[in-house]
Amino acid sequence: MTATRTAGTEVVVEADGGSRGNPGPAGYGAVVLDPVTGETLAEAAEYIGVATNNVAEYKGLVAGLKAAHELFPDAVVHVRMDSKLVVEQMSGRWKIKHPDMKPLAAEAARVFPAGRVRYEWIPREQNKHADRLANEAMDAGKRGVRWEPSTSSAALTAADARAARNAATPPPSGPPGDATAGAARARAALTGTGAGGGTGVGGGTGPADGTGVGAGTGAGSVERTGRVAGDAAGQPDDALSAADEALATQARASLASAATAERRTAAGAAASSGDFEAEAGILAHPGHTRTPAGAGPVVTAPAPGEAEAGATTPGPAPTRAGAPGWGAPDLGAPATFVLLRHGETALTPEKRFSGSGGSDPELSGAGLRQADAVAAALAARGTIQEIVSSPLKRCRQTAETVAARLGLDVRIEDGLRETDFGAWEGLTFAEVRERYPEDLDAWLASPKAAPTGGGESFATVSRRVSATRDRLTAVSAGRTVLLVTHVTPIKTLVRLALGAPPESLFRMELSAASLSAVAYYADGNASVRLLNDTSHLR
Repeated sequence: MTATRTAGTEVVVEADGGSRGNPGPAGYGAVVLDPVTGETLAEAAEYIGVATNNVAEYKGLVAGLKAAHELFPDAVVHVRMDSKLVVEQMSGRWKIKHPDMKPLAAEAARVFPAGRVRYEWIPREQNKHADRLANEAMDAGKRGVRWEPSTSSAALTAADARAARNAATPPPSGPPGDATAGAARARAALTGTGAGGGTGVGGGTGPADGTGVGAGTGAGSVERTGRVAGDAAGQPDDALSAADEALATQARASLASAATAERRTAAGAAASSGDFEAEAGILAHPGHTRTPAGAGPVVTAPAPGEAEAGATTPGPAPTRAGAPGWGAPDLGAPATFVLLRHGETALTPEKRFSGSGGSDPELSGAGLRQADAVAAALAARGTIQEIVSSPLKRCRQTAETVAARLGLDVRIEDGLRETDFGAWEGLTFAEVRERYPEDLDAWLASPKAAPTGGGESFATVSRRVSATRDRLTAVSAGRTVLLVTHVTPIKTLVRLALGAPPESLFRMELSAASLSAVAYYADGNASVRLLNDTSHLR
């Protein structure tokens, strides 16, 4: 077709890139669209050899901008991408530190004057056209040929997807994976009330591209491994749409399934995870259920509030703020905390107590490899906006590895340090049982009991972690923050979000270098969205 535009009119550029291995065989795709009709004006795609997701995404951006410039040198360009990293960096809100990305970002900035380009993050579901082009380019590279526009079906596939999406649901809104509007309507269906309600039923997050962090944990398209995205829900209205009825039905099934699973004994791996609390719970209470290592997203109701520190019996807990349960109002985008346990140290596989009062061990060789793996996974998803770490060496090493990959700084937060285990530091559970049996029994029986020799009780740790959580959530609304910390702080955050009793600390397992996620809303409600995910280590 012949493209005609007057000076200063707008065009849309959608771009994407992918790597099958990250780094691995990579390609990009970009499309120039008419902003009014959605008509495809130009397409670009290329196999670029071995590269990372982020490099491929930047190359896709450059190609899309150049294609738009060839058509309309004086155009105003609206760039839409599902890479939070590229959008935030090109918008000037995030620093660009990675040496491979700096020249690509500079090249992209030179195509049009800065004032004529604006950037918008979109969910991956809305970037299907460019995604398809990138996959076609990678497929062509695998066959040893160049991508050819004449063989592309990306425009047709994208048009079909848009038509189906527009017919089924209103346009998505909100941060990735934070299905606030649709989840509210699903809650209304489950409770028989009007639309509204606390936190999402099934809108999982996690470190996801388009995640998150917070995005769902469902796998991305099969052509692009290592990319995870969640679909945002539609805008609220007065009635449940067909899509929301389906979500409500799925939520009921998920909750029923979760209840059934809770009654079963889960196969665990505490013996290899170095999770001393899970180990203690199994040895002290062998009949209790445990969460399996590598478990996927957890579908939960919002926390009714946090139990009082030191409570010894389960029971209803007071709300932190606002109305409890699914009837509470949604109050905007949550603060999403992606919780990363540090990688292994020499003490981890030996299941030794390793808190903040011991030797402060560094990462082992296995721990360094785990840190690299989780850094690659988080970089591929591109959703982390800030990194906060415990001051202990094993966490700082893990955090710095991720930060180097993401081009971010690390902020130290003392409140994220591990429990001080006193005289138990460096000992196994069996050794503590042998040397301090009465103190151990007291510790297992009450969160107010401290380890031998002046360590911290779980009640003390709960107060410290709660205060840290409140400080961080107060300045993190709508942001996805990576907290690099330890077993007890992560379990405590999950416990408080669920309103679970203190003894639940012994019934969760948390593997080294695992990812969990909790979203916190302005009304005080919280939603646990991921627990002990180790898929990036496999």
